[in-house]
Parts: sequence; C-alpha cells; structure tokens
Amino acid sequence: MPSEEIGLDDPITGIIDDVVPDQVIDPVATLTNDLQRLQAEYANYRKRVERDRSVAHEMAIGAVLTELLALLDDVDRAESHGELTGGFKAVADQLNSITARIGLEKYGTEGEAFDPQIHEALMHDTSADVAVPTASKILQPGYRYKERILRPARVSVTDPAGE
Repeated sequence: MPSEEIGLDDPITGIIDDVVPDQVIDPVATLTNDLQRLQAEYANYRKRVERDRSVAHEMAIGAVLTELLALLDDVDRAESHGELTGGFKAVADQLNSITARIGLEKYGTEGEAFDPQIHEALMHDTSADVAVPTASKILQPGYRYKERILRPARVSVTDPAGE
C-alpha cells in the first residue's frame, strides 16, 4: 500500500504520531552526551580512588608511628637520665630524625594553656600564679602526624585558685 493511500484518519498514523516525537532524536548528540557523562564519571572515580589511596597511605603511616611511640618514650627517658651514649645515641638521633622527616611531631611544653583536644589531664592542682588552666608539668609528650593526634600529651593541670 503506497504512502499516498494512507489517509489522515488511519489509526496507524495516529499511533506513530504518538510514539515518535515531533523532534527527531539525533543519535550522534545522544551518544556524545552519554560519552561525556561517562568520561565525567570516570574522572570523578579516579579522583575518589586517588583520595582514598592517599587517606589509606596516611592511616598506615599513622599506625606504624603509633607503634613506635613506646620506643620513642624509652629513648627520651634514657636521654633524660644520661644513659644514652655512644652508638645508642647515634641510633636514637637517627630514629628521631627519620620520624621527624616522615612528619611525626612531638608537642607539649610546660606553661602552655591546657587544651582538652590535645592534652590528657592526669593530675590536678590549683595556684594563684596562673590565670587560665595551664599544663604545669608534661608527664608524657604528645605526638601528632599531620593533623591527626596519635597520642595526647599527658599533663598535670594547674587551675587558677579560688575557682
């Protein structure tokens, strides 16, 4: 049946008009949009994987450094008692140098303001000599790697008298 014979009243023509929109879909534009969307998804996936890999790397280094804290404490105690001499001192200096180069930071000084985010109060006292809660004695230094606290500084806190 030739196309001239199909009338406007034909039910098939009405169905085709309903199914096929007035604008013809351009397959090249559709495929281009799909390709661009997939490329953007892949780029985001790569960024997320790289970020996750970086976080996992930092967590692993932090875990190793946390395990070394007891050894670093022993080295500090030996050094403060004058027992660290000769070859042991060279090894201790090298250990401290390597951990510092990796990014391990030792913190906690006497007289600094007490901050519960980075200090752990083990002892408490009052004094008229201080105006704000102060870490009056460092019992054990704190350590942080990048912005992460590996161990808070363990301190004796002195509060102002009369409060």
